[in-house]
Amino acid sequence: MKIVFITTGGTIDKIYFDQKSRYEVGDPQIGEVLREANVTLETEIISVIRKDSLEMSDDDRLRIVETVRAHANDRFVVTHGTDTMVETGKALMEVKGKTIVLTGAMQPARFRLTDAVFNIAAATMAAQLLDAGVYIAMNGRILRPDRARKNVDMHRFEVI
Repeated sequence: MKIVFITTGGTIDKIYFDQKSRYEVGDPQIGEVLREANVTLETEIISVIRKDSLEMSDDDRLRIVETVRAHANDRFVVTHGTDTMVETGKALMEVKGKTIVLTGAMQPARFRLTDAVFNIAAATMAAQLLDAGVYIAMNGRILRPDRARKNVDMHRFEVI
């Protein structure tokens, strides 16, 4: 089984720029996370965009949808910023016959204390086990995009 990882930016890929004194989306971190976790399944990594999800447009979401739709593989993990993950998940629901799991992080993957590794692991397992459809793997839960929201105050995703 092969899993294709689609990267789009978001907090999971943020790095600190000392000269600018701020965080910006950097190179995708998924390859390093998978190597450090000694993941042995076949993977492919495709970087579609590198944006904070608050800066994503409908055209960006269409690029993600088209990338998944056009790929021959049927199992995907999409790393994404948490602020608009639900919107992208809903857009991906038009893709049929593929298992697509979105995940992200509240803290960058480069941080020593981060939820990124746990969320990536959950999404990777979910992509292997779930039937075709679109899911969100965050905070130890698997949610459907059309029934989920980010609770900003609690720093977690929940069912609506």
